[in-house]
Amino acid sequence: MEWLIGLACSAGIAGMAYAKRSLSGSGFTAAVIVGTLMYALGSAVWFGSLIAFFVSSTLLSKWKRHAKEEAESGYEKGGRRDAGQVLANGGLGMLLCAANGMYPHPLWWYAFLGVMAAVTADTWATEIGGLSRTPPISIKTGRPVPPGTSGGVSGLGMGASLVGGFFIGAVAWLLLAVTPLAPDTAASGLRPFAWTGIAGLAGMIGALADSWIGATWQQMYRCDVCGRDIEQDRHCGRQAVRTRGRTGWNNDAVNVAGSIAGGVSAILLALALGLV
Repeated sequence: MEWLIGLACSAGIAGMAYAKRSLSGSGFTAAVIVGTLMYALGSAVWFGSLIAFFVSSTLLSKWKRHAKEEAESGYEKGGRRDAGQVLANGGLGMLLCAANGMYPHPLWWYAFLGVMAAVTADTWATEIGGLSRTPPISIKTGRPVPPGTSGGVSGLGMGASLVGGFFIGAVAWLLLAVTPLAPDTAASGLRPFAWTGIAGLAGMIGALADSWIGATWQQMYRCDVCGRDIEQDRHCGRQAVRTRGRTGWNNDAVNVAGSIAGGVSAILLALALGLV
């Protein structure tokens, strides 16, 4: 029954996103697979945390879209998430959920919490930070960079990343009241409260790691027509010139690395607080 419920819920949510052009065809398929597995192998807490990320990020991507067009024009991928983006944001969480289903341990949950907080924090920072009236600065050099530059950070974006992480922790806390994650977790009233703080900090750490890797390792190109530094290998209808970055480090790879940083940070915070 869990598989059918997961499939129905995932297909329904992904279907609406596809209809609103927030998902491509491959993105729809990947989202249904990830969501179904998450619900069947986990619980409403795991599945709901994933949905909270997906729905909030989708809504923010549509919010004041025209005001963010200049920054988004240089991104590697557009507003419609494909399978690569879906797996980069939800694939690691799905694997952690599956690992917990096979070998239950609290550390899997904290890793998952940090991963989902990180991808949410990074997405919120991108979508809300893109509206900043103050030009972003490079996390590596501290110098002003054009909006949308990989590795660029702003005060508004950093604040949004912290709130995004807190949001995931709060959602998980609320969902626990409906479906307990595990008996020992549900027995401690302080533990769910700590989730919010752990998620907020881990999310920001993951988002900052994403920005740092984006400023150092991510492949970047320069358009010979408009002169912009971009993530795409084509721009203005012509092949762009690669200027920096390591082979294979595209936006999806950077997102995965940032989410790993968030997951590891959450584990370390949980251990430091004696929650495991």
